[in-house]
Amino acid sequence: MSFRLELEKTDLTPYVLIDEENGLMRFEGESYHENIFEFFKEIREWLTAYLETDFDAFTFDCELKYFNSSTVKVLLGMLLEMDNSDNCDNITVNWITTKNNRIIIECGEDFEEDVENLTFNLIAN
Repeated sequence: MSFRLELEKTDLTPYVLIDEENGLMRFEGESYHENIFEFFKEIREWLTAYLETDFDAFTFDCELKYFNSSTVKVLLGMLLEMDNSDNCDNITVNWITTKNNRIIIECGEDFEEDVENLTFNLIAN
């Protein structure tokens, strides 16, 4: 059975969808919980295990409108883990924001520079 996790967004945490069967992870909303490392713990553990499997394709859609510096650390760690996986050629990251959210665009540009092996799409609508 494939792993599936869906968490509704709150004032402090994002909507999270992990659909292993379809090779999808999606974050949407805002992320500035006081203990964001604990919030993402199960997600990070799943991702680590998943990246060790032989998957055909995996897409990470990240559409966060705001996040704190702790979330940046979590996201960068996840992206680097994806980038260093044996299946990194099968991973697509869609960094989604609006044209006027300069901070999120710049963060996406920085992340894109930090990864070498992922398909990284910066999408500013």
